[in-house]
Amino acid sequence: MRVVTWNCNMAFRKKTANVLSFKPDILVLQECERPEKVLKEAKPRKLSGFLWFGDNPNKGLAILSFNGYKIAPAPLHNNALKHIVPVKVEKGNLSFHLLAVWANNPADKDGPYVAQVWKAVQYYKELLAAGPCILMGDFNSNSIWDKQHKGKGHSAVVGALHSLGIVSCYHHFNHCSQGEELHPTHYLYRHEKRPYHLDYCFVSDFFLQRLQHVEVGTYSEWKAQSDHVPIFLEFSSRKIRQQLPIN
Repeated sequence: MRVVTWNCNMAFRKKTANVLSFKPDILVLQECERPEKVLKEAKPRKLSGFLWFGDNPNKGLAILSFNGYKIAPAPLHNNALKHIVPVKVEKGNLSFHLLAVWANNPADKDGPYVAQVWKAVQYYKELLAAGPCILMGDFNSNSIWDKQHKGKGHSAVVGALHSLGIVSCYHHFNHCSQGEELHPTHYLYRHEKRPYHLDYCFVSDFFLQRLQHVEVGTYSEWKAQSDHVPIFLEFSSRKIRQQLPIN
């Protein structure tokens, strides 16, 4: 199974070729326009599902599935966390929850960015602990800014997820600690000399045991399309197919 997260910086309909060349099964996009705008100009092959959440028709959170993977919003979505959405994913005997993330809610006075993820982890704790899960997207956070967030910073989120048996694929694969990332995922104002790591994919042990590859896009390849680069992940489908579904 291949999954990708990318803040495409709007106008995804004009940027589909590169990211879809990876042939993802699940694609989580931030700052994506509504499905009708995308599908009017782009015709993604083997598209199975397209969910979208947001207020601005040109700039929302999107989840796309391909190759027969079925996606549907989980019924317990907390609308106050409008850009962090639980999704049920199913294909054959595989069933898991995906928490799609775009940590961006300017109306929340508690904090528009990482505080959104902190709240989501607390709210969806039972769902995340119940079975196989993936939590991925643009967190707009890094442990280097922990002091600014009064107990609801990036390290607090990582710790809360760790207590649920959920860890970062990038850090596990690259054997590095939070805040010491080797590959930036964001270049402020698209300047190569202003790099940060803000995008993540966290998974439960079910997926961690099946993790085969993690790759972060390069500045040179993606700078013309967005100030973020994608994260590409691949999990062993053979092992996944052997598992029973969750309820």
